Amino acid sequence: MSVEVNNESAIAADLERINALGRHILAELYVHPETDVSIILLDEEPMSALHVEWMDLEGPTDVMSFPMDELRPGVPGSPTQAGMLGDIVICPQVATTQALAQGHSVEDEILLLTTHGMLHLLGFDHDEPEEKEIMFSLQRQLLEAFLGRPAPLETMD
Repeated sequence: MSVEVNNESAIAADLERINALGRHILAELYVHPETDVSIILLDEEPMSALHVEWMDLEGPTDVMSFPMDELRPGVPGSPTQAGMLGDIVICPQVATTQALAQGHSVEDEILLLTTHGMLHLLGFDHDEPEEKEIMFSLQRQLLEAFLGRPAPLETMD
C-alpha cells in the first residue's frame, strides 16, 4: 500500500511515523495492499482556503478528508478492492492548539487527526451520536494498538 506523507507546513513532524500509522490503519481495516492514500500537512492560510472552498467555513480547521474511490473497510480474508482512498489534510498549527488544550503532545494530536481522517476516508462519520460512538471507539482502538498505550483524548468542539 502506498501512504504518501508530505509536510508543506512550517511545523516539523515525524513523517515516517505518520506513514507507519497510515499503513497500520489500512492493514487493520483490511484495505487492499495496493490502495493509495495521501496525507498532507498544511499551514493555517492554505488550510483556511480549503475550509472555505469545501465547507464554506471561515478559518483553519484541524483535519479535512477528501475521499476518492469511496472504499470501505474489508473483512478478514476479503480485503477491499485496490484503489485511491483519497487525501487527508492536517493543519499542525491547529493541532498544536488542540494538543495544548488536551494536555498531550503535538505528535499525538497529529497521529489522532491522521486516524480520524483515515476513518472519514473509509466512510465513517460522527454526525449522529451512534455514528460518533462507533467512529471514536474504533479511532481509539486503532491508535492505541499503534501507540501501545492509551490514545490521546479527542478535542470536542
